[in-house]
Amino acid sequence: MEQPSLHPDRNLAMELVRATEAAAIRSYPFIGRGDKNAADGAAVDAMRAFLATVSFQGKVVIGEGEKDDAPMLFNGEIVGSGEGPETDIAVDPIDGTSLTAAGRMNAISVIAVSDRGSMLDASAVYKMNKLVTGPAGVGVVDIRDSLSQNIREYAKASGKATEEVLVAILDRDYNEHLIEEIRSAGARTRLLRDGDVAGGIQAARESSRVDMCVGIGGSPEGIVTACGIRALGGHMQGILHPREQFEKDQGLKAGLKFDYVYEIDEMVSSGNTFFIATGVTDGAMLEGVKRKGNRVVTESIAIRGKSQTVRTIRAEYALERWS
Repeated sequence: MEQPSLHPDRNLAMELVRATEAAAIRSYPFIGRGDKNAADGAAVDAMRAFLATVSFQGKVVIGEGEKDDAPMLFNGEIVGSGEGPETDIAVDPIDGTSLTAAGRMNAISVIAVSDRGSMLDASAVYKMNKLVTGPAGVGVVDIRDSLSQNIREYAKASGKATEEVLVAILDRDYNEHLIEEIRSAGARTRLLRDGDVAGGIQAARESSRVDMCVGIGGSPEGIVTACGIRALGGHMQGILHPREQFEKDQGLKAGLKFDYVYEIDEMVSSGNTFFIATGVTDGAMLEGVKRKGNRVVTESIAIRGKSQTVRTIRAEYALERWS
């Protein structure tokens, strides 16, 4: 029997947002408590429970937690009600567990979905060098070129002065040379402690101050970001960055390519994507979970690839529902 298409599209996004809301709310008691695994475990359990109610058959292609033995929704796990469209799904119940544990900004709960078989499984290699911009960078920037050249070309295409270009990048030792190059080119940096998914999405949104997101970050996070960038009509490229030989060996076994530029339609080959995120802690993209009297308040974003629709969703729940 022929499988139904991703249907009904508008409702699927709204169903999925309940799962990221649940993960964010369940992690709220652990914000600033110093225990990232406890926060992650609560978020994972909540997300799994709510995904079970969604009318789809989701196969986890990009799971969460494998890098550090944290609680996880594992690769290959089937989630959903068992009815409806077959999809690939990438999950990160908390992108920014360390941020959550420390009470810092920009932690989010995130889900990305695309048609079954369309999402690249890059989980065998933990790191990826990325270049992300909004629509203004399409056909203009290229990760093969120097970062300073890309900044100049992007500035020209977007009608900005170079010194107005803001580039988000993870604040890591392995990105220091890029941070220096950004500043030498005359552009500004926004250094991210963690959470480069939000940085990438911000780079592609017209309402955001961020123009580009670059540098080495997580490969799984890169695929999650690609779903959102594809839905927003932005530009993204990635080059896998193994740190040790065993990573390269396991990547080769998985059929991954090295010294190779993955274009966005190779990371996610379907344009029928969804990107859903809920703020855990306050950030530039989303407000974090808040308790107001007997209510819990969340803010989420839902991006639908087919229509390139972006919805911001503010929800209030009765506190006793989550106690």
